Amino acid sequence: MSSRHDAAPVMSPLLTTTFKIAAVLALTAGLLVIWRFMTGLGPNTAMSDTQPWGVWKLFNVIVLTAIASGGYAIALLVYVLNKGKYHSLVRHALLTSAVGYTTALFALGTDVGAPWNFWKVIAWSWAWNPDSVLLEVALCITAYLLVLWAEMSPAFLEQWGATRQDLLGRASRRLLPMVDRILIWIIGLGIVLPTMHQSSLGTLYILAGIKVHPFWQTAWLPLFFLLSCWIMGYAAVILTYIISSTRYGRATDDKTLLSLGRVVAVIIVAFMALRVADLAYRGQFERLFSGDPHAWLVLAEFLLLGIPALALRRMRRPRLRALYNSGLLIVSGGILYRMSAVWLGYHPLSGGVYFPSLVEIVVTLGFIAMQVLAYLVIVKKFPILDARTRKTRKKIGTALGGGLPQTQK
Repeated sequence: MSSRHDAAPVMSPLLTTTFKIAAVLALTAGLLVIWRFMTGLGPNTAMSDTQPWGVWKLFNVIVLTAIASGGYAIALLVYVLNKGKYHSLVRHALLTSAVGYTTALFALGTDVGAPWNFWKVIAWSWAWNPDSVLLEVALCITAYLLVLWAEMSPAFLEQWGATRQDLLGRASRRLLPMVDRILIWIIGLGIVLPTMHQSSLGTLYILAGIKVHPFWQTAWLPLFFLLSCWIMGYAAVILTYIISSTRYGRATDDKTLLSLGRVVAVIIVAFMALRVADLAYRGQFERLFSGDPHAWLVLAEFLLLGIPALALRRMRRPRLRALYNSGLLIVSGGILYRMSAVWLGYHPLSGGVYFPSLVEIVVTLGFIAMQVLAYLVIVKKFPILDARTRKTRKKIGTALGGGLPQTQK
């Protein structure tokens, strides 16, 4: 983990325009969630008996947890493959994962009928169904959420220990060495658990059988879901790290970001090669050119992933704008793949089309806003980003084409 000597809180006002907009969205979503529990799912959602899984599961859980897999994906590089050059990205990646998984669990609680009974899933072990994929997903995601915040704890303990002389400060100074000693075991869990539940999310849709279009229904779904979470996780780290560092004038190791981009490109090539091989083996590749409207989704997915992968492989020197654009396209391609498999290419046998209601959309945006709020508070109060400042802040903003917020003076 980065220490307080090479990471530092962002010393800037908390109540910015971004924070206020996110707070309004989050508050609106919170009020709608209360209303949802007062009136039930029926009046507030477009879900039905044929489409019982709505956007709160399909997007907030299945898609956003993949985007929030950056901490897991970076940990694989740093702690399993021993690629220490990516160490500076660890805390930022873990924070995006922690806030992403936390809000995903909130979204899941909003979607299920009686979330206050969730403790029974954990405590009633004698009633477990060992053949249930959903049980494994529920247990793994819950455990992984605890692991993520445990992995983040050194950042909190360092700051409190360095800046406070009260009981919290003294306790932090005592706990930090203990946490450091057991952190490697926590990191190990943080690698095993998401490997299990991200692949299991794909297994869920194998069980859906012919309801999933043949372009996505395959025995390789667990592998494809695992690869797609690595792809989106790495790309999201690049994207959000550039945004945060540029916004707050912090140094970015551009060569490290480019190197990570090339890692993503290799995984994308493997993912696309396996996708094509799978489609050809199952006799579906020819259907891509037969006029099937679903083929446009597959072709768009290939373009969104393939073009930036090619660009990253050919990039000789790091350019933040190109890295930013590549990360944006890759995340979009990963979202399209997962949404196609679980929604756009999912057709109940009884028919019917699902599109989220206004309440579902606003609550989803509110959950995303909650992630933004949590990230802003933590990054401004605790050592997450690189302590070094970038003197060429104006050049960075120009390089990104003005598409990102200007850095603070």
